[in-house]
Amino acid sequence: MNRIVLWLGAATLMVISIAGASAKDKLSEAFLKKAIEGNFAEVGMGDLAQKNGQSDGVKSYGKMLSTDHAAANQKALDAAKNLGMSPPAGPNAKQKADYDKMSKVSGAAFDKMFATHMVADHKKDIAEYNKASRIKDATGNMLQARSIRCRNIWRPQKR
Repeated sequence: MNRIVLWLGAATLMVISIAGASAKDKLSEAFLKKAIEGNFAEVGMGDLAQKNGQSDGVKSYGKMLSTDHAAANQKALDAAKNLGMSPPAGPNAKQKADYDKMSKVSGAAFDKMFATHMVADHKKDIAEYNKASRIKDATGNMLQARSIRCRNIWRPQKR
């Protein structure tokens, strides 16, 4: 009888552990999906800034944005692979719509729209990355958000 109670207790603990790990994996997967979509979007926006921007600062920032987010996306894709998930192949619908809207603007108007978009988008991203960096995955490791966290918030200089 004691063995049955002990076995049921152990089985219950395993089910609870697996359920907890599964929930954490779902959080990790949801975060990585957003991160990968965001990185794809930022690479596209960076390329667009180089093409449609007027100021050297916007064009330079666009180049850095594309480079940094391509590297971050590789790390995010590796993390997704380690979780066994199928990563998204591009930006989400809202990000595509933002790109389409901005692709119709150029010059000084683009610079202003781009700067406003980048500040707002990166503030939101940093908040999400900070939140996700406190989530542990199923193996007990901190989610890889710390290694792929956004590094910069670009703020246009007042002239």
